Parts: sequence; structure tokens; C-alpha cells
Amino acid sequence: MKKTSILLATFFVLIGLNTLAQNKIIVHTDGASTKINKEIYGHFAEHLGHCIYGGIYVGDTSAIPNIHGYRTDVVDALKEMKIPVLRWPGGCFADTYHWMDGIGTQSERASIVNVHWGGVTEDNSFGTHEFLNFCELINAEPFVSLNVGSGTVREASEWVEYITSSNKSPMTDMRKKNGRTEPWKVKFWGIGNETWGCGGDMTPEFYSDIFRQYAGFARGANYKVACGASDSDYNWTEVLMKNTQSKQHLMQGLSLHYYTITHDWTNKGSATKFTEQEWFTTLSKTLVMDELVTKHSTIMDKYDPKKKVGLVVDEWGNWFDVEPGTNGGFLYQQNTLRDALVAGINLNIFNNHSDRVQMANIAQAINVLQSVILTKDDKIVLTPTYYVFKMYAVHQDATLIPLNVSSEKYELNGKSIPTLNASASVKDGVVSITICNLNPNKSAVTEFTLTGQDFTSATGQIITSSNTTDYNDFGKAEVINSKPFTVQKPKNGSMKIEIPAKSVVLIQLK
Repeated sequence: MKKTSILLATFFVLIGLNTLAQNKIIVHTDGASTKINKEIYGHFAEHLGHCIYGGIYVGDTSAIPNIHGYRTDVVDALKEMKIPVLRWPGGCFADTYHWMDGIGTQSERASIVNVHWGGVTEDNSFGTHEFLNFCELINAEPFVSLNVGSGTVREASEWVEYITSSNKSPMTDMRKKNGRTEPWKVKFWGIGNETWGCGGDMTPEFYSDIFRQYAGFARGANYKVACGASDSDYNWTEVLMKNTQSKQHLMQGLSLHYYTITHDWTNKGSATKFTEQEWFTTLSKTLVMDELVTKHSTIMDKYDPKKKVGLVVDEWGNWFDVEPGTNGGFLYQQNTLRDALVAGINLNIFNNHSDRVQMANIAQAINVLQSVILTKDDKIVLTPTYYVFKMYAVHQDATLIPLNVSSEKYELNGKSIPTLNASASVKDGVVSITICNLNPNKSAVTEFTLTGQDFTSATGQIITSSNTTDYNDFGKAEVINSKPFTVQKPKNGSMKIEIPAKSVVLIQLK
């Protein structure tokens, strides 16, 4: 009898321990001070595959509903997602692009062979006017990449003048002749792209001098982004920051590129057919972004302690093998719940580093890599990544709230990563907390402690699905989107919420 009582007592103690939350998040609402630039939620549109032609642009004679040649469904979707900035024309394509080929009467424009992506011939019907007018149509800031790899300083300088100048000059006269009287307002300019690779195979020492030359002649370009490192090339950041320190008025941003590759560049894995081990590996490699941003920022702090130069992560996202039966040079891949988690994790990381990260651009917007939209003929699919960006739009231009996150581990085959990844902000009196549960098998009971103010209401949204490999597809009912999520109202500065497995959750408090 006594032995039975001891066993029962032990059982109930264990049950009690299991019901206690091992996950705790302290939300320091009284510590909010850093602005989360809306440009962190930026996108990228390169002349690659069907991102531009068939994705954004079909021409005004197309049977597909369009606004001056731009797909109506894409315009509406991007506006609803609140896209803040769009980078163009590349990517590797930018350093083979000569802007004068893409202005004037469309039928008279010179064609170009896209040597980087599929070897297809393009007619340049989508050029400067088409891109900048599209940005105005969707209420996005344009981010233009100048051709440093195969272009000239004069070509770059004249492009800036053509777009931004209101002075009388041959460039402004040409712009007016081509139908645009007033200049466009373009703040963001990239001085080359991947100059360590497809943009010129340069050394950081050589490029830092080239950057100073181009940036000096890019008069009218207010926010100039220097080509930064790939992945963990910390020497590139060191050299660039050191060699431009005396000319920091020329550099407002420094880029960083990092793609999540599940295996390696020769075998990237399938976008839709993957094991739990591949799920785990993908999310593990996504979390490396925090280390990269931290270490590159530390180097920048040495030369720029006042953080005047922003870190611009203008290419990021999942990169898988192309879908079977598609052109290998078009980089078309589907988009599953795994991509939603990758997007949520990265955006949380950027938010939490918003003192240094001023812009980020997922690659790419439509039909390429981890896109938010897929199109096929007159059909459109909004991907799980689209719904993450739409959900996270609450963070745009909000104020970052510091968090302390204590998380149990998600373990698999002897390795582990944190179960939870989160960020928070406040805007117009509303606190928004975005949380990713990386564990595909187990929900995470989480205790929240709210400091600094009282809240009387709580609402939520969730993105999840039955299977990690689920995705939205053409001609089928949408499987993954954002749905309401019931949240316990805070009481005495705390609340307990069970975050479902393999989910992205938004909690809003008033």
C-alpha cells in the first residue's frame, strides 16, 4: 500500500512537471527603441526564368488580365502583401545588362541573350520605364543594381541621371522623349552584384577601389549599396569597410548573400520530397543566418561604430533543385510549409538585428527560387512564403521589442536546434510577436512574461498544415494560408500559449 502511494505520488509529480512549460519568452515592451525598417521585407526580381516575363509582365496585348502589361493578379497580390521594396534587374543578369537597350519604343529595342540563365533571347520589352512604373503601381520602392561587371562608369552615371535628374541635359531630354517628364524617385542603388563571382571575379581590394569610383560618379543616388560578402567571407567585409572608411559618405549599405542549401551546390535536394532529416538540416542551416549577421556586423562596428552603414541582405532564401521537367536555368521550385518556416526564421533574425540590418530581399519574387507567387498561363498560386510575408507585415516600420527566449531543444539523430525562434515589435499601441516552432512533431507550451505595460486583449494567426511537404498548387484548393489562432488573454502580465508543431504564429496584444 505504501509502495503504491509512493509510485502514485511520483507519477503525479512527473505529470505535473510535464505540464510545466519548458519554453519561456520574456517580452520587454518597456525596452522598445530600435526601428525595424520596412525594407527588411523586400523582394528581388531578376531577369531569370519566368520572374519578369510571364510573372510580372505579359504585355498589354495579352489575353491574361493586365494593367498596361502588368499581370493584374500579381499587382493585387503584391499590394495586399505590402511589398516595400523591389530589387532589379539582378543578380548576375545586372552585370550583363546595358540599360539603353531597354528604353524607347519596345518594338525597336535591341535583343539580348541571357547568358547566365538558360541562354534565352530577351527582347528587352521590360526595361527601365516598365520596372519603375511597376514599382509605382504596387507602391514599392525601387532598388536598382548598376552594371559594374561589364559596364562603364559613364554608363552607370548616365543611368542615374536619366532616372533621377530634373536638370536639362541629354539624359533628361531622352527620358522625356520616351514618355516620362518628371524624374522618378529612386533612393536605393546597388554598385555591382556579386563582384567576387559572376559580377567580375574581383578581389575585395580591387572592388573597394572600383566601388569608390562608381559611387563617386553616381550623383543623384542617395543610398548606395556596396557589394558585400558571400556567406562567411569575413575578410571581404573587413577589406571593404577598411578601404572605404575615409569615404563613408559614399557607402550607405553593404550587402550580404546567403542561401539555405540543404545538401550542397551539386545536390540541393527536392523542394517537395524530403525527409525529417532534410527538414532538420534545412532549418539548422537557416539559423546560421544569425551567426553570419552577427559576425559581419561586428566587423562593421569596428569601422562604423555609429551604425551609419546598413547591412543589406539582398539575396537570401531556400535554393533547391529545379522541379522535374523544367528548364535547369530557370530555377523554378515549389514552396512548401518548410519554406514558410525558413521565411519566418530569417525575418525574425533580421528584426532582431534591425540596429544594423536595414534591408533584405528574398530571392525571388515570382517563379524563381523561394518565391511568394507562382504563375502558369493565366493561373496564380500564393505560396506559404507569401502568407508569412503578409503576416509579418505588422513589423514594417514598427519598433523592435527585445525578447529573452528560453527554448527546449528539437533533437534528431544526435543533433539539436532550438524549438522556438521569435521576434516582437510595437506599432500604434499594438504589440506583435511572431514565433516559429521548428519541431514538426511536438507543440511547444510557452509561458510569456510581459513587462512594461498591461494588456486586455489578445488575438492570433497561424500558418501550418498537416504535413511538412504540403504546398499550394495550380488548379487545387489552397492548402496553406493564414488562419485565426485562439490566444489566451494576458493576466497579471503573463499568458501561456501552446504553439503547434511546424507552425508560424502571430500574436497581437492590445
